[in-house]
Amino acid sequence: MTTLGGKTVFGASVGILMLNTRFPRIPGDIGNAGTWPFPVQYKVVRDATPDNVVRGDATPLLGAFIEAGRELVEMGCDGIATNCGFLVPFQTEMSRALGVPIASSSLLQATLIRQTLPADQQLGILTISSETLTTAHLDAAGIPHDTPVGGTGATSHFTAHVLGDADSIDFEQARADNVAAAKQLVSDHPDIGAILLECTNMVPYAADIRRATGRAVYSIYTYLLWFQSGLLPRRFSSDLDDIPRANP
Repeated sequence: MTTLGGKTVFGASVGILMLNTRFPRIPGDIGNAGTWPFPVQYKVVRDATPDNVVRGDATPLLGAFIEAGRELVEMGCDGIATNCGFLVPFQTEMSRALGVPIASSSLLQATLIRQTLPADQQLGILTISSETLTTAHLDAAGIPHDTPVGGTGATSHFTAHVLGDADSIDFEQARADNVAAAKQLVSDHPDIGAILLECTNMVPYAADIRRATGRAVYSIYTYLLWFQSGLLPRRFSSDLDDIPRANP
């Protein structure tokens, strides 16, 4: 049987566009390749930093993200993700330019999550920067403006060290910051039935947030597991191993 080629890299269907950073990334973080149960390809967008994407105007960087995305597609990726939820306004233009499925932000899960919740519950969003998560970001993800949004706080260790691109992080303090912010969010809005983590660096604390709040927690991790499963579906065997035993 002849096997067709046509691309350089096989088996890594998801390409991830990374901001240019130096801070450490533990398992669970999108930038730690060990987080993923499947191979991924990375490409750094050199001019994109946590500060100018989250706290500044990312619009001038769109061309650089498209160019980097093209390199990943040409390499062999079948879908492209980014590592910052604040890039959701790039979704439409990147999809149009790259011609493959795009997962620009964990926020794109919001509509589906809301549909899973009982009528008397709502979705809450936890972000690294509630001060700069605007209605434009919500609109790009189809999120109603009255959706509760909580943040880890500009002066928290987590926010200051990630957005400041520190070369070291106290991850236990970062964990405490995320849990405290999530608890405050559900305290302010007791009808929240699920929490969506905007920031891809929050994933290592998702289980702690779930335990502390009792709410379902969704993130870029849950989104990309779904995303990849469509790009490269699992092949199932037609064999049955649990054959009933014959009667003696």
